[in-house]
Amino acid sequence: MRAPLERLPRMSTQGHTWARQVKKEGEEEDPLDQLISRSGCAASHYAVQECMAAHQDWRQCQPQVQAFRDCMSEQQARRREELQRRKEQGSAHS
Repeated sequence: MRAPLERLPRMSTQGHTWARQVKKEGEEEDPLDQLISRSGCAASHYAVQECMAAHQDWRQCQPQVQAFRDCMSEQQARRREELQRRKEQGSAHS
């Protein structure tokens, strides 16, 4: 006689519950949210979150994911250029 299998907990039927977090008074902002806000890509990040909340399937949100990826890549390239410029200016003054 086989032993009964352990019953696994049921998966939520509500799917993902990603939503834009509202900062409460006196609460520090999440470091990741700060990074995204400073990047200038917050709108595309929120679009990904909203799509995921609506569809609960990342495959249906690929246009939003790609837009966020492109935005972050552009921001990182600008940041690298700025750091390189500062490095070159610093070595020119030495």
